[in-house]
Amino acid sequence: MQNLPAPQEQIRAHVFISGKVQGVGYRYSTLHQAKLLGISGWVQNLFDGRVEAVFEGTGEAIQAMIGWCHHGPLSAVVQDVAVDYGILEGLRGFEIRQY
Repeated sequence: MQNLPAPQEQIRAHVFISGKVQGVGYRYSTLHQAKLLGISGWVQNLFDGRVEAVFEGTGEAIQAMIGWCHHGPLSAVVQDVAVDYGILEGLRGFEIRQY
């Protein structure tokens, strides 16, 4: 189990979300939520049906974003959220990537 970061520490989280998460507006809702929380990064669909995202921001904002990922938009049915914390890249803004 990983230690949670300090609330104001800047961190990076690489997240994989599985379940019914494609075709339900998950990426667009993630973009909206990330902007509300002041998070930088990106989100994209994967060929295997999962959604992949990278979030950079304060520990507090990232934990809130990961919490949101566990349910996503109303039409989503999230089965699992896998998180790996890594080294900041200094991303700016938030975008939806196409695969």
